[in-house]
Amino acid sequence: MKRILAVLILLGAFIPSVASAAPRDICGPAAPGFARCYAKVDSRTALRATGYSPADLRSAYRLPDTGGAAETIAIVDAGDAPTAEADLAVYRQTYGLPPCTTANGCFRKVNQHGDATPLPPQQGDWPVETALDLDMASAACAQCKILLVEGDDASFDALGTSVDTAVKLGATIVSNSYGAPESHWSGDFAAHYQHPGVAIVASSGDGGFAAPNAPAVYSSVVAVGGTSLSKADNARGWTESVWIGASSGCSAWVAKPSWQKDPNCPGRTVADVAAVADPATGPAVYETTVLSGWSVVGGTSASAPFIAGVIALAGHHDQYPDASRLYSGKLNDVVSGNNVGFEECGDYLCTGVPGYDGPTGNGTPNGLAAF
Repeated sequence: MKRILAVLILLGAFIPSVASAAPRDICGPAAPGFARCYAKVDSRTALRATGYSPADLRSAYRLPDTGGAAETIAIVDAGDAPTAEADLAVYRQTYGLPPCTTANGCFRKVNQHGDATPLPPQQGDWPVETALDLDMASAACAQCKILLVEGDDASFDALGTSVDTAVKLGATIVSNSYGAPESHWSGDFAAHYQHPGVAIVASSGDGGFAAPNAPAVYSSVVAVGGTSLSKADNARGWTESVWIGASSGCSAWVAKPSWQKDPNCPGRTVADVAAVADPATGPAVYETTVLSGWSVVGGTSASAPFIAGVIALAGHHDQYPDASRLYSGKLNDVVSGNNVGFEECGDYLCTGVPGYDGPTGNGTPNGLAAF
């Protein structure tokens, strides 16, 4: 027995503890009036061969390899990501996606005012968020143009201005992988996320069942929740459940839109739709400003830009004044798991159930029919 214990102690440095296996938040808590990004790096990356590839994700969600060439996905993030274009080039070349560069007119990076210079200073580890966003938009829609708009900082004022700038520069879909719990001030920024003719997408957040986050809670936004995604021996070839970290909630500040019919929330319910977000079953991402190259990254920061790409593939960006188009029942229904950590949550607001539920909305992409 003593010998076994000694061997275990010697091996201890090589056996990750439960704590060390927890995903790392890229952005910490935000001050009032500021947002945090929702990217999470899987700390077990070194123990895994790789994260999901674009081909894996297209298989899981029955997406075509081509389409979206007329669409421009805007990615809004805080601060400069100095290696964004170079890192994206490695990601796309690795997976056989067509180049998307400044030189060929596919990629463009600007500040929140729409100018190529000066770019804002780097904001902490936000470059990881930017890389995740660019890679997931590319994974879903390899032929889409990409516009990266970098806010001066992570304030809602700067990020909201960036959204407005993205629309002015011709974005057809705008992806926002950041947020903060709704409050009395949330409504002050809602107008930045109301652009008829342009689809505005936002991550639901990574805090489980709680107060919903802005901008996802705005009724003009497609709120994207998250799942755990695994390969399976079934007809689909994949299985999904609620990711325990995926935020959901019932708004105390935003009125219930007419197209939401769920019974236990008198206000806006988050989310509307979902895709993979669990960093333990997450996509491969390439980033070198903060990380050392390849990592497995998740959070609803992954699901939002991916859904933005799916919307682009379908080509109906002008039909998203809100998320009502996604309440059609043509999605993969997620019917297991919860985001509170209990065996039974007891309510659709925090549990995957048949039909609509808070953590995954109406479900995940099943081809393009719902989009």
